[in-house]
Amino acid sequence: MRKLLATLIIASWATIAHAETADLIVTNAKIVTLDPASTIAQALAIREGRIAAVGGNDAVETLAGPATRRVDAGGRTVIPGLIDSHIHAVRAGLTYATEVNWIGAKTIGEAMDRLRQAARARPASWIIVAGGWSELQFAEKRRPSLAEVMSAVPDNPVYIQLFYSAVLMTPKAQEALGISADRLPAGVMAEPAASGGTTGWFTSTIVSISALFDRLPRPNFEDNVAGTQQFFTELNRLGITGVVDPGGFSIYPSHYAALQKLWREKSLSVRVAFSLFAQNVGAEFEEYKNLTQFLPMGFGDDMLRFNGIGERITGAMYNNNAPDAAAKDKFLQIIRWAAKQGLSVTIHWQEDKSVHQLLDLYEEVNKETPIAPLRWSIAHLDNTSSETLMRMKALGIGWTMQDAMYLGGDRIVTQAGEAARRMPPIVTALRAGVHIGAGTDAHRVASYNPFVALQWMLDGKTVGGISTRGPDETPSREDALRLYTVGSAWFCFEEMRRGTLENGKLADFVILNQDFMSVPVEQIGATASLLTVVGGKAVYATDVFSDAK
Repeated sequence: MRKLLATLIIASWATIAHAETADLIVTNAKIVTLDPASTIAQALAIREGRIAAVGGNDAVETLAGPATRRVDAGGRTVIPGLIDSHIHAVRAGLTYATEVNWIGAKTIGEAMDRLRQAARARPASWIIVAGGWSELQFAEKRRPSLAEVMSAVPDNPVYIQLFYSAVLMTPKAQEALGISADRLPAGVMAEPAASGGTTGWFTSTIVSISALFDRLPRPNFEDNVAGTQQFFTELNRLGITGVVDPGGFSIYPSHYAALQKLWREKSLSVRVAFSLFAQNVGAEFEEYKNLTQFLPMGFGDDMLRFNGIGERITGAMYNNNAPDAAAKDKFLQIIRWAAKQGLSVTIHWQEDKSVHQLLDLYEEVNKETPIAPLRWSIAHLDNTSSETLMRMKALGIGWTMQDAMYLGGDRIVTQAGEAARRMPPIVTALRAGVHIGAGTDAHRVASYNPFVALQWMLDGKTVGGISTRGPDETPSREDALRLYTVGSAWFCFEEMRRGTLENGKLADFVILNQDFMSVPVEQIGATASLLTVVGGKAVYATDVFSDAK
């Protein structure tokens, strides 16, 4: 309330653009602009894909003309479009049309029903759950058994992945992949049953499970295109207008064809900034040099743009807390080259105890080529320390922070104990001045729902209901929203063009079904969009705003 009266008066007069007719105006809204003054406005006007005015109803109405489209928000809250700073959206889109999603399923019975629905739609075809769920989300607090899956879908080969740690495969799936308890891929182990034999579940690591996933049948190109469109529409439904995509396992250059087709046809509904992830372990440098010959940093347009390399730079440094001299030398060679090429670098790193191995190399490169202008970033690092954050700040390195502890926090609490109360240290990082972008790391290890992530940022509770992060590391609602908008935009050099609702910025905004700023925290995860606009164009609308499309 401290903002409302003063800022409405100021905004009504100070931010109205000159007398060009608007293409679209939104009135009678609670507009959370996230501008430097934390202005709350009533109305905004859009012209040629950009915000032409933000202010009071009467002032913005002066920009309306005969052809202006109008949206009466009915007092609802408007926020800038959300930007996930670390989501494997391109890969998720490739299979979205042919996978089963357990996100939000509250019981094993509900999860089995989703398998049955998929089997009815695709008789005898593969049923694949690629992740994004945890046994703790189910009322039963356990994984489904092979018997339950077989009872639900007896005639389909079924593959169910739990994070990057375990996979259930039915006998038909094992037979199709040439797998049995005594004939397993490297690094994969069959889980023994208490009564003898095996449970149908297999355990392994991220590298081995990714290799196993690569053996599954791939959807065809038409399914890739359809899945990408469907997934991006689902992101729009949840208020997402932009993503920063770090590549990932199992996505090769040819797999970007569906994304590029939609881009060429001007059919993308989400702005995508993408990085190249090294797939060829041992030949990463050659791979990067080859793929970037005709792909300079920033190549693309407002909807699709190349954003550098990562999040795996070399196989030898990936999830390696004790790299040897050879591994570090090869990594240093690549990042030194990347800096000279003006490329952004994002890196997957989990443990604060070993991150000095990375930062030492970054500091060495920085002596030759300043890296702050390149916006390098570290992803994950939930247990980062104040000392690490200060080193990152000195180098200009950003932090892409995800809600991994929402699904995985119960396990982490048992390992870290009281230290989990400051994981991740959001407020400490904000005070240190480190650039932070919020996100999910979806869809294999997390839900892609940004409002679930925002709720977790504010209450620190896991899907199992355990409170983890304490109040000292809990941001305000406005700060959390900034991390998911203008904070994330920084990682693709766009914070001056989107992420807040100010004159001249790209017209990416969302009308919400409830007020994010005042609804009880435990209800934030149920927030969704009623209208999502990208560049002044409605890309998602419910019935109440169907006329806006």
